[in-house]
Amino acid sequence: MTHPLPRPHFPVMLTEVLSALSPKAGEVHLDGTFGNGGYSQGLLEAADCVVWATDRDPSALVRGREMETANPGRFTLIKGCFGDMDRLLADRGVTQVDGIALDLGVSSMQLDQAERGFSFQKDGPLDMRMGSEGPTAADLVNTLDEGELANVIYLYGEERHSRRIARAIVERRAETPFTRTGDFANVVRSVMRKGKDGIDPATRTFQGLRIKVNDELGELERGLLAAERLLAPGGRLAVVSFHSLEDRVVKAFLRRRCGESEGVSRHMPSPAANQDPEATFTALSRRAIKPGAEETRINPRSRSARLRAALRTAAPAWPDGKGPDEQGQEGGSR
Repeated sequence: MTHPLPRPHFPVMLTEVLSALSPKAGEVHLDGTFGNGGYSQGLLEAADCVVWATDRDPSALVRGREMETANPGRFTLIKGCFGDMDRLLADRGVTQVDGIALDLGVSSMQLDQAERGFSFQKDGPLDMRMGSEGPTAADLVNTLDEGELANVIYLYGEERHSRRIARAIVERRAETPFTRTGDFANVVRSVMRKGKDGIDPATRTFQGLRIKVNDELGELERGLLAAERLLAPGGRLAVVSFHSLEDRVVKAFLRRRCGESEGVSRHMPSPAANQDPEATFTALSRRAIKPGAEETRINPRSRSARLRAALRTAAPAWPDGKGPDEQGQEGGSR
């Protein structure tokens, strides 16, 4: 029997994700981005299935252990990146699953913890790491040269004023290195006008740094390839993204794997169409699914969410593709 646990954060598009995965008794599902466990709990409540989960965030382990205790034999959380999902599960004797859910980007739980350094609305250490390894955002902004900083902000933050921002960062850090999110955000704001849309001028710069710190596009690509290898024939993949960079990668991957060659993203270059192997997925919806009006009213974070879902065919997984293409790209306007 499943024992529900408190949910302080809303799992985005839970109803739509569960509909896409269509869990059934006896199946095995993977929540690749566990976070606060919303999708995992939803799967456990929807059917008498077994749920595995992965997350690289140490803070997710506490919630995961609670769910393991509440659902013995039905739920297991593994600490690790979802890009390694097939290897992590194989180490535990699981070589195929019937469904995979991915909720990309930073979670509400991470944004709410000022000490994690993801939010410019709450002052904290300039960290931004989803895990506990590797360089922090402070390490990047204090060491990358001006051109590299501009490229990070332009490519991953989609900020057209990246050069202006990078110049301001380099000038300020020459006096005092950056250590806090509030200080860093104020420097970005000092050279940017507030837009008519009401979005904070630091938003795109923070996004760009966060994606770079956590290699989010590389992780997404590895995760999609791993999902292709791990899903059983007839298995289902549901991916929720929150910004255009993520959605483009998912869209391009599924188009190719569904036998379509047009609309390929710069992040996942495609070979000529006649070189593509047999299709490994069938799209469950021609277009991305958006959240309903009621959900966006209750949970504003869901407004930018897009769900893409597909059914795994019996064709063998394709050879691994290339990673995100960062070559030949330069920062935006001055």
